[in-house]
Amino acid sequence: MGQTVLLTGGAGYIGSHTFVALRAAGHDAVVLDNFSNARADVPDRLEVITGAPVRVYRGDVRDGALLARIFAENAIGAVIHFAALKAAGESVEKPLDYMDVNLGGLTALLKAMREAGCFRLVFSSSATVYGTPEVLPVPETAPRGYANPYGFTKLACEQILEQVGASDPRWAIATLRYFNPVGAHSSALIGEDPQDFPNNLVPFVAEVALGKRAALNVFGDDWATRDGTGVRDYIHVEDLARGHVMSLGHLVETGQSHTVNLGTGRGYSVLEMLAAYGRAVGRDLPHVIAPRRPGDVAEVVADPSKAAALLGFRAERGVDEMCASSWAFVSRRRNG
Repeated sequence: MGQTVLLTGGAGYIGSHTFVALRAAGHDAVVLDNFSNARADVPDRLEVITGAPVRVYRGDVRDGALLARIFAENAIGAVIHFAALKAAGESVEKPLDYMDVNLGGLTALLKAMREAGCFRLVFSSSATVYGTPEVLPVPETAPRGYANPYGFTKLACEQILEQVGASDPRWAIATLRYFNPVGAHSSALIGEDPQDFPNNLVPFVAEVALGKRAALNVFGDDWATRDGTGVRDYIHVEDLARGHVMSLGHLVETGQSHTVNLGTGRGYSVLEMLAAYGRAVGRDLPHVIAPRRPGDVAEVVADPSKAAALLGFRAERGVDEMCASSWAFVSRRRNG
C-alpha cells in the first residue's frame, strides 16, 4: 500500500531523486526544504518528471510549528530525513552550526513525529561514521568514529536514533549509510547542482569539463592505493534513491528497524573517476597534484551484502553511466 512520505531536504540532490523513485513506486511525497542548498526550480522539474503537482513547504526542519502544520495537513505515514549540513571541511570551521542544524533538526523532527503518531523514519547517514576503516570492504559491524564535526553529527544522530528506538517499540527506524553518490536522473532534469562551493569530487570534475576550472586538484598521489590517489565507493544516485524506497518498504512490511550500507562494493580512485568523466565528455581532463587534506583516508569501500540480503538491494549502474548522466545534466543546465 502506498505511503504519504515527508521528505525533509526533499529538493536537494538525493532528496529530489528519492521523490521521483517514491512516486514511481506508487507512494505520495511531501517536500520540506529551506532551499539553502537546493535550486528554487527543482519542484518544477520534479513536476515535469513525475507528471503531477509537487507539494512543497518552504522552511526549516527545526521549526516545530511548521512541522506540526505539515503533519496536521497531510496524512504522513513515514518520513525520510535528508535535511542537514554536509560539508566536512566547512564543519571544521563552523562546528556549532553543524550541531545546531544536524542534531537540532533531527530532535525537532522526532518530537513532531511522536506528537503526530508517525513512527517510521528513514535516516540519511553516511560512511563517514566509519572514520578510518580498519577492514575493507567495510561491514555495518565495523567500529564507528569520526574525523570532523560533520562526521560527529552523523554518528551522534545514529546514537540518538538508537536511544529513541530503544525507548518505544512503536519506532521503526532505518539508518542508511551512504558511500559516494554520483550522477543524475536519466531525464537530465535533476542532478548534483550545489548552490555554493562543491563538496564532492564529481562537481569539481564537471567544472573542469565545463571550463570553469583549469584543472582538478588531486589531494595526494602517495596514498597506499593502486595509483596513489584516494579510492572511494561511488554509487549512482538513482540506485541510491531506489535503496530508500526498498528500505521504506521493509519498514512498512516488517515494522523492524535496520542499518545498512548503500554502496556498490567496488572502489575507484580519483584518477579513475577523472578518466571515466573524460570518456563521457570525449576528451582528457587536466589535473594537478596537491597536498593531502587533513582528515582524508586512503580508501573506503562498502560491504553491500547486508542490503542485498535484507532488502534485496543491489546497485545496477556502473561508473561510466554515473559520469555520463552527470555530464548530460550539467550540459543541459549550461545550455539552459
